[in-house]
Amino acid sequence: MLLSTDRLTVRRFHTGDAAALAAYRSDPEVARYQVWETPFSLERAVILTAAFATADPGEPGWFQYAIDLDGSLIGDIGVKLHQNHMQAKIGYTLAAAYQGKGYATEALTAFLGHLFTVRRLHRVSAGCDARNHRSARLLERLGFQREGLRRKHFWVKGEWTDDLLYGLLASEWPHTPSPGDTPA
Repeated sequence: MLLSTDRLTVRRFHTGDAAALAAYRSDPEVARYQVWETPFSLERAVILTAAFATADPGEPGWFQYAIDLDGSLIGDIGVKLHQNHMQAKIGYTLAAAYQGKGYATEALTAFLGHLFTVRRLHRVSAGCDARNHRSARLLERLGFQREGLRRKHFWVKGEWTDDLLYGLLASEWPHTPSPGDTPA
């Protein structure tokens, strides 16, 4: 899949992305609400980018996409396709230098449009650490509805954390075609 926006490309990973992936995932601020530990080694990034580059996005399970700005990796979007191929969970990470500039909103808007209009998913869900107010606001700006709070649900970095649950239905997506329309 290759999606383009005014400023970004959402594409498959390639092995040349390993150094940038290791760099932003090693940033303690970027990793603060994520499950991985820092530093994120280059060796691990090489292994992951190779796996991301060869995985099949049509198969159930996690698949990771690169967010590219002018040929440089600035973040990633993960999608976990359900076994029924009708719903998915998403996650996202953006390098600190690119946060607060609308890049996540832009990339996720294009990505959700693809999931709902081309892949014809019925539902997309997301979760975030309840302390991650910026991520929660992003999901809400995109139209996700807060569906729940799992208290002290994850053991991350030596502490129990609360998990916010969000969902978005195809019928709520503003760009979803009517039944019978062909995907663009």
